[in-house]
Amino acid sequence: MQARRYILVMTLLAGVILLAGNIAAQKLLAGARLDFTEGKLYTLSDATRVTLRDLAEPVELTYVYSRRVGQDYPAIQAHAARVRELLATYAAESGGNVRVREIDPKPFSEAEDEALAAGISAIPAAGSDPLYFGIIGRNTIDDLRLIPFLAPERETTLEYDLTRMIARLDNPTPPKVGILSSLPGMRALNAESGYVVLQDIGRSFTVEQIPEDFHSLLEMDVLLVAHPGPLTVRQEWLIDQFVLRNGRAIFVVDPAAKTALSGAMFSATDSLARSGLGRLGAAWGVELAPQAVADAANALTVPVDSFGGRIEEMAHPLFVGVPAETMSREDPITADLMRVINFGAPGALIVNDLPAGETFAPLITTGPSPSYIDPARAARDMGPNEVLQSYMTEPAPLVIAARLSGNLSTAFPDGPPPMDQPADPAEAEAARAEAANLPPHIAASQTPAEMVLIADADFLADDFYVVPGSGMVVADNGALLLNALDALAGRGELSRLRSRAASLRPMDRIDTMRDTAEAQYFRQQSALESRLSTAQARLAELQSAASGDGFFAGDPEAELTEDERRELATLREDILSIRASLRDIERDYRRDIDQLESTLKAINIWGGPLLVTLAGILVWRRQTKRRRGKA
Repeated sequence: MQARRYILVMTLLAGVILLAGNIAAQKLLAGARLDFTEGKLYTLSDATRVTLRDLAEPVELTYVYSRRVGQDYPAIQAHAARVRELLATYAAESGGNVRVREIDPKPFSEAEDEALAAGISAIPAAGSDPLYFGIIGRNTIDDLRLIPFLAPERETTLEYDLTRMIARLDNPTPPKVGILSSLPGMRALNAESGYVVLQDIGRSFTVEQIPEDFHSLLEMDVLLVAHPGPLTVRQEWLIDQFVLRNGRAIFVVDPAAKTALSGAMFSATDSLARSGLGRLGAAWGVELAPQAVADAANALTVPVDSFGGRIEEMAHPLFVGVPAETMSREDPITADLMRVINFGAPGALIVNDLPAGETFAPLITTGPSPSYIDPARAARDMGPNEVLQSYMTEPAPLVIAARLSGNLSTAFPDGPPPMDQPADPAEAEAARAEAANLPPHIAASQTPAEMVLIADADFLADDFYVVPGSGMVVADNGALLLNALDALAGRGELSRLRSRAASLRPMDRIDTMRDTAEAQYFRQQSALESRLSTAQARLAELQSAASGDGFFAGDPEAELTEDERRELATLREDILSIRASLRDIERDYRRDIDQLESTLKAINIWGGPLLVTLAGILVWRRQTKRRRGKA
């Protein structure tokens, strides 16, 4: 065979083999992926894999995205690509049980009608067309679940939201959570007026608000007691019996709840700020320390009023930010948290003679040298310097949150206390009817307990982890409570999805440089502007004194003494110098950042060509040496 014909045939055969290989790879390797990202952004967690593997029936996910409108918003466009890639991974991993389709709801189209009918939010955009960006989920019996809007700031919970939606479509009945709380943000009947964490709970569970004057506890999967008001002995007994029968409860208590006093008058009693475990904790061998806790090692930087009415950023030991790496890495509630949890004047959980059969496992602790602080002062506006003056270092870290497990004994060994008798006859009759339907008193656990105890109520408030206005979550406060609810409700695998890395990685070095430059810039700018204001005021004073008869005779400084004339000239020079310094500061503000940007651009633009050129030179030199050696 001639060489030319041989090359032609081999080229055709190589093309056929390549095409056949691509087609075969699409079929055989459809689910195969290599994920080299730092946070494993394109790798589904084990919890999601378990959920997809156990699906009883197929689930259809409809991805709704206005492509043309989204192009005008880079953050939306980047997040849309992330969602599309993650959905493709779900479809590939599910073995056909998750079917994904995408629609573009253009104006007056059938796709827009479908999105609106399902409840996808129409977000006003810069143009005349709205932005649709959400997911519609359906199962085989047409149950519907929605993510009305895929907010980019919730990217860290994207996999959790998708897996939760699929799990709900597979098992449409959500667990029931009963909430007993005195905090307005946890008692809101309207989800939009409550805390963000209450809204998140409502999306994952059926919420049952328990009234403060309750005479019985209905059937529920988990009881959440969040800084309750004063409880009667009978109510404590009802909670005791629920825990012994059901075994699933979360207690959020606080010796100095700042948020409980935020809506009260300054003269309000400090008893509003305190809640505890009462006789229940005594029976379990755990109590809440009577004092609040300060932690200088994990102190958060907060704005503080300083002398002269100025606001300064200072580390405040009563506002504690516990890093994720110091939490328990063994318990699923905290094992996969990735961000700090912020507390406000928290308490400490103290173990006293833990009964046999119980296990107390710390989840979150303070730094190595915390201090107890008077709770009445801690609940009010106590400044950082006051805290440091009262700081008495403890010899070991204190426990802020823990899991209590095992078989419990009742706190009421003598049986149920007398029933609370309402004053109203009708209410009293209803209370007696409820009491008659209660199950009999039990003295020990029918179900081994799994409880979570958290010694701070302020961490639930939006101000401690949500950026006002934007809704951006900057700490894992909400994730901690939701993880605990998921774990206790029998869906602990979902807690591992709550906090994952974001795809948009921050440029830490540039952020540090910017923060340093801003601090220096504003400090220098403030000092110069203060000097400039003083100089201009004195200049105006001298010019006012000079505006006498000499001003109209052509000598504006005729009324001034010789010393005042020299001072006026000096002031004018100072003002010009200060203005020049301000311009220099503004020019130098971004100098280091701009230099780093220029360096990165040079590397990106010229780095590749230079490497290729160097490689070519090395290959040429090597071949040249070989030729010379053969010669």
